[in-house]
Amino acid sequence: MEKAQFAVVGLGVMGQNLALNIASKGYTVAVYNRTGTKTEEFLAGPAKNKAVIGTYTYPELVESLETPRRILLMVQAGAAVDAVIADIKPHLEAGDILIDGGNSFFEETERRTKALEEEGLMFFGAGVSGGEEGALHGPSIMPGGSRAAWTALKEILTAAAAKAEDGEPCVDYMGPGGAGHYVKMVHNGIEYAIMQLIAEVYDVLHRGVGMGAEEMGDLFTAWNETELASYLVEITADIFKKVDPDTSQPILDVILDEAQQKGTGKWTSQNAFDLGAATHTINAAVTSRIISGMKAERVDASTRLAGPTPAFSGDRQQLMDAVKEALFVSVVLSYAQGFGLMQLASDEYAYELDMQKIAKIWRAGCIIRADLLYDIMRAYDQQPALANLLMDDYFGQAVGQRQGALRYVITTAIGMGIPVYALSSALAYFDAYRTARLPANLTQAQRDYFGAHTYRRVDQEGSFHTEW
Repeated sequence: MEKAQFAVVGLGVMGQNLALNIASKGYTVAVYNRTGTKTEEFLAGPAKNKAVIGTYTYPELVESLETPRRILLMVQAGAAVDAVIADIKPHLEAGDILIDGGNSFFEETERRTKALEEEGLMFFGAGVSGGEEGALHGPSIMPGGSRAAWTALKEILTAAAAKAEDGEPCVDYMGPGGAGHYVKMVHNGIEYAIMQLIAEVYDVLHRGVGMGAEEMGDLFTAWNETELASYLVEITADIFKKVDPDTSQPILDVILDEAQQKGTGKWTSQNAFDLGAATHTINAAVTSRIISGMKAERVDASTRLAGPTPAFSGDRQQLMDAVKEALFVSVVLSYAQGFGLMQLASDEYAYELDMQKIAKIWRAGCIIRADLLYDIMRAYDQQPALANLLMDDYFGQAVGQRQGALRYVITTAIGMGIPVYALSSALAYFDAYRTARLPANLTQAQRDYFGAHTYRRVDQEGSFHTEW
């Protein structure tokens, strides 16, 4: 029997679509699912007459593969990954490669990599972004692990990945250990930030200005032809235009305002705190999802706590134009925060992350793909050691020239009682970053007062304490 070149364990939608994607590129793919009926349904349905081999036990799966075996795990992050590894490991041979394509925490990937390498096996963490459609037609892939594993996987992953407008594949080696999953984690943190920024813009235009869903759909469609062109702006336009068939209302009007999260955004914020990175807007997005989950409390509070009634009485077009500029500025600042975090992590974990390369593979396939990534790629190509995107002339000027719009939108929203935590945090990040002297001197004085923690002086070297 012909041996397969690749295997997929876990036939959820993502697993199925990745298997079909790879099979469509000329490779034979073996598949396995814990529930055998799902494998049967896949073979009889989407995989019918495709280069896909169904297997029903781990020994059968392993036997069906060429060596070194390349096995992609598409199972739920956490305990399920360890369970699959434990079950399949006894049937593998030295040099075989297990690839985790889920949203695993990068430290778990580090642990698994070290443990399996001690047994002669290779473990590879591959962040995959693009959702169901991306998995089928070409995702952005962020692989990390040993270079030997990357060499064995490069051809297949390159074939499966999305291609940017210039034909370049949206996949490249990120670095050792958990580097791939780390980059994917930060990708998701930036994703959280941009989604929250768009939600706040929607709130200002909808509750503040009184714009309906259809009008906002047209507005976002127009914005997608500008410097805001991106996947998230594009799909937001589609969402605004969607009508609920049961009520004939815009679909947004019948969706409960309670955002869910799987944890990757929270991991980004937690790790940023650990490394001492400033990720204001990502943190605001995580917190905003948390308070959205307090639906019952918010409903009760809305009847007890007074505040301004959202109603805008100014120049409508002026605010709409300012909102567009404010959104662009805030999106740029979100990327700046994410790339800043990755630069710190690269040093801390010895990942040697290449920022230009990361921007390059995010240009297509992934959820945060956007035209401005071409400018980010250019910025890091010109200055590989760029400290912050704001220090690039283009981005520094782009934000500086539009900051007035962001300030206007924020103050207008505050006056109407509309929460704009992510927009406000983006501005706070910009203002703090451009400030030569922050009030942290008072914070240090307080710490020294109550805890004798000492402080440094501006005019002398060393550590000092005052007898308060």
